[in-house]
Amino acid sequence: MAQHGRSQHGTAQDAATGGPNSAHTGARGRRPRRGRRILLSTLAGGLVLILIATAFLTWSVVRAFPQTDGSIDVPGLQSEVTVHRDSHGIPTLTAETGEDLFRAQGFVHAQDRFWEMDFRRHMTSGRLSELFGEAQVETDSFLRTLGWHRVAQEEVDALPEDVLSYYEAYADGVNAYLDERQGGALAFEYTVLGLQNPGYEPEPWTPTDSVAWLKAMAWDLRTNIEDETSRALLEPNLEPERLTELYPAYPFDEHPVIMAEDPDASTLAQSDIPAPATAEGPASTEGPASTEGRASTEGPADDADPADAEAAEAVSADTDPADTDPAAAEPSSASHAVGAPDFDSLDFDSAALSDLLTRVDALVGGAGEGIGSNSWVISGEHTETGDPLLANDPHLGAALPSVWSQMQLRCAEVTEECPFAVAGYSFSGLPGIVIGHNQQIAWGFTNLTTDVADLYVERLTEDGYQRNGETVPFETRQETIRVAGGDDVDLQVRSTVHGPIVSGLTPEFTSIATTRRGGAIGGVDEAAEEAADASALPDEDYALSLRWTALDAGSTAQAIFSLNLAEDFSEFRRAASQFDVPAQNLIYADTEGNIGYQAPGRLPIRGEGDGWLPQPGWDSAYDWQGFIPFEEQPVIYNPDSGYIATANNAIVNDDYPYFLSRDWDYGHRGARIVELLESRIDAADVTAQDMAAIHMDNEFPAAASLRSAYQEITVEDEDVQQALDLVEDWDGQNDADSAAAAYANVLWNQVTAAMTSTQDAEISHDDQSRLAIFLANQLDDEDSPWWGGSRESLLQTAAQQAHAELADLQGEDPEEWNWGQLHELSLTHGSFGESGIAPIEALFNRGPYETGGGSGVVNATGWEMDEGYETTTVPSMRMVIDVGNWDDSTWQNLTGQSGHAFHPHYTDQAEGWTRGDQYPWAYSPEAVEQAAQDTLTLTPGSTASSG
Repeated sequence: MAQHGRSQHGTAQDAATGGPNSAHTGARGRRPRRGRRILLSTLAGGLVLILIATAFLTWSVVRAFPQTDGSIDVPGLQSEVTVHRDSHGIPTLTAETGEDLFRAQGFVHAQDRFWEMDFRRHMTSGRLSELFGEAQVETDSFLRTLGWHRVAQEEVDALPEDVLSYYEAYADGVNAYLDERQGGALAFEYTVLGLQNPGYEPEPWTPTDSVAWLKAMAWDLRTNIEDETSRALLEPNLEPERLTELYPAYPFDEHPVIMAEDPDASTLAQSDIPAPATAEGPASTEGPASTEGRASTEGPADDADPADAEAAEAVSADTDPADTDPAAAEPSSASHAVGAPDFDSLDFDSAALSDLLTRVDALVGGAGEGIGSNSWVISGEHTETGDPLLANDPHLGAALPSVWSQMQLRCAEVTEECPFAVAGYSFSGLPGIVIGHNQQIAWGFTNLTTDVADLYVERLTEDGYQRNGETVPFETRQETIRVAGGDDVDLQVRSTVHGPIVSGLTPEFTSIATTRRGGAIGGVDEAAEEAADASALPDEDYALSLRWTALDAGSTAQAIFSLNLAEDFSEFRRAASQFDVPAQNLIYADTEGNIGYQAPGRLPIRGEGDGWLPQPGWDSAYDWQGFIPFEEQPVIYNPDSGYIATANNAIVNDDYPYFLSRDWDYGHRGARIVELLESRIDAADVTAQDMAAIHMDNEFPAAASLRSAYQEITVEDEDVQQALDLVEDWDGQNDADSAAAAYANVLWNQVTAAMTSTQDAEISHDDQSRLAIFLANQLDDEDSPWWGGSRESLLQTAAQQAHAELADLQGEDPEEWNWGQLHELSLTHGSFGESGIAPIEALFNRGPYETGGGSGVVNATGWEMDEGYETTTVPSMRMVIDVGNWDDSTWQNLTGQSGHAFHPHYTDQAEGWTRGDQYPWAYSPEAVEQAAQDTLTLTPGSTASSG
């Protein structure tokens, strides 16, 4: 009854108020109910659409994930291959034959990283426009001019038959995966690409696609092209004394030389260093008796070292080049048939190319502030285990996914017919292991920082360019850039005997060519320059060419396999003799207790000049005269110190008979590593944990100079003075949670920016290792012009500006300041991460991650001055190899094994990377099986199917 009463009450009320139950409501009374139904229907429909979109997105992402257990038929395999993956998804491949091993490696690389591989090959061949349209034409023009893919094809054509068979097997494995999957099932990136370029389908993989990536890495580690360019632009407007101060000499008396015990490299004459093995057999009795059944290591022409052969054919400095055909006097590599595009015909705005090098570097992953590497090896006499320990962390541009793919390649039974049992870091798209160890030896790399590239100012004529008083025609070729969604672009490529014409590609290169020659050319005496000016053509009739070792066909593509198979120092040196580009410091340890070092690479012998500034291309006396014979390159074997450390610092002193560089890294990292090693050696036997801890040392190279500079500086503002007090009490460590490090780095940026702005020249504010030496030198001279009239005033102003900047970034309270947050690492996807479309970027990018370290620091997380403090270059991986027990080795990658966004192994190592965590590195078959989380069997088959 009560319920009925309430109902009657409601009805009566409705009648009185015109409510929904009123007899007088009519259509007015039905509208709110219908509105609610429409609203609910709309919400429900929207929810359904969201669920559908989410389901589609999830399906699109997950369908690209690789199958990691069960079995897959792979055409071309002769026998089954087992793929064990550990908790980080790192695969170990076990096969019966070498060809099956590399066929499986290609398949597994494609499983994990095919989009990355496909993107890289379009980049190295200058075909990004085929993927992304006309926005990439400028980048493609630059890359086509350099001609990486053309040189790579030359190298593939020269490969020995057995090595070529490995590259072909690898390509077959990649293509077997492409036959199994297409489109978005290969990678989520293809689903996204389809929104812009729906007709695109990947083409089959080739060996040349693999080898071309080595050219990209050589570009990444090209060392001093930017320095040479900057100096050339500064030289007309900066007094020579100021230029020398800005680019100081290497501090040999303070920082270590790699050949520390014999810095003039006279150890080369020692008879106890095993000579490089030859193709016929080892040159030392310590090597194995035969290399039958192994990958060949011959150079392109029989067994001769290609550097020696080219040196023998080079123009002698004593020969009058005018008596010979200038063009014929140069090496005849077809790689010199490359040059700069005619930008007038392309109607390009050269100002739009000002960041072209930066964009290419972003694609490759390098050369920014902090590019380099650390490596060190310590003999068993100083270790807890009694066996050598070896550590390495190459510094490259931050990339997502990481440039490295961790992997182990093992023959089921290691024999001469199937000799591989190698583990370490590979490049997706390239067969073999680049850095790591096998059953007998371990090795690591750091950049040699020798000068292997020179710029030449070329004097043009109507029919070509001048060479020893005569006109020589350009070598030219035509390229066609295909553009997705647009018209093809025709490109004329020109070259001189030195290499490609690069003026016109960037305003910097063009400026060097079009300004007064005397201000852009190094090594030309005043009388010669006056004579040149007297007969000079108009300024606009000059161009700039690039001579670079990587533009000659070489043998690095086969050196990878030689390294993978080396069993002693003799065979290691043989492999090093083939590793011509990029030029690297190679460190070594073996199970017999030996440690060593070898400087490999194609290292030029210069004529006149030293390449510190661009050279006059019209005078062949400035040409390269060949390459340093490998037998005369620096080498160390079992030094008395019991350790070897390399960190891009000077290899030798000026007593070495050949010029190598004036642009070494300035040696703070090298000095710090040596200091830490010696400290640990003096304290106790060194452990693998000690080695890993050295990776994470954060000592800032300019810390002592900053403290010294501000020792007697006071400011009236109490807040600024409080910040300066933080620096005074600071231990110099750029730890992530340090407030002092945050202020010190901002202060460092302000001080050096103020100093470099005191001159009547536009000075690049870069290279923090160099600027640390520069600041230390200028502190000794209170009247230095770099202080702009008053050292005290400049330092006080910089302190105030640094405080204001940091307060704006992190607040007024110093307790809230934090270097790790200021120095965060954002992992940006290599192709879609900077698309400008926020939802797409969010799908692929990760982070930020708080990060310690800094530029010039052992924990080398580089940042660009004047561009904020975010980490841009990184230790791309870290490893500690225990030669006494390979299974006790540890490693870590920057991101993770997978290249698939949202995959569990996409960034599962990133957080640990920020802390320096290293993970177990299973090597023995027993350890691999115990660590396995997934097991996949690749089986021989004529069609691809999954089970």
